[in-house]
Amino acid sequence: MSERKIRVLVAKPGLDGHDRGAKVVARSLRDAGFEVIYTGIRQTPQMIAEAALQEDVDVVGLSILSGAHMTLCPKVVELLRAQGQENVVVLVGGIVPDDDIEKLRAAGITGIFGPGTSTQEIVDFIHNQVQVAA
Repeated sequence: MSERKIRVLVAKPGLDGHDRGAKVVARSLRDAGFEVIYTGIRQTPQMIAEAALQEDVDVVGLSILSGAHMTLCPKVVELLRAQGQENVVVLVGGIVPDDDIEKLRAAGITGIFGPGTSTQEIVDFIHNQVQVAA
């Protein structure tokens, strides 16, 4: 009996309209065997949390380049936890200054991936973080 696929929601919070990186990561995750839901650009934290609940995901990957990561990313985590999704792993990819990394981790962000991160590194990180039952 095979395991069920890890479900990953990839989202672009805020007003950032540049989604090429998010699409590359989404395709790489799909190619690695994950089930991927891409919500598109200009998503509110509420929209992302609701989609995560509806899609019953294991991971939420936030792609953010706008500089609003310290506001939007912790809000997504807060909303996920408020609706009982304590086990959802939240990742952030994009432009995150070094000074903000520990603050994001303290806010519940599990993984932070900057420019130049290989997609294999993200795949491996998710495999190490998520255990799925068949």
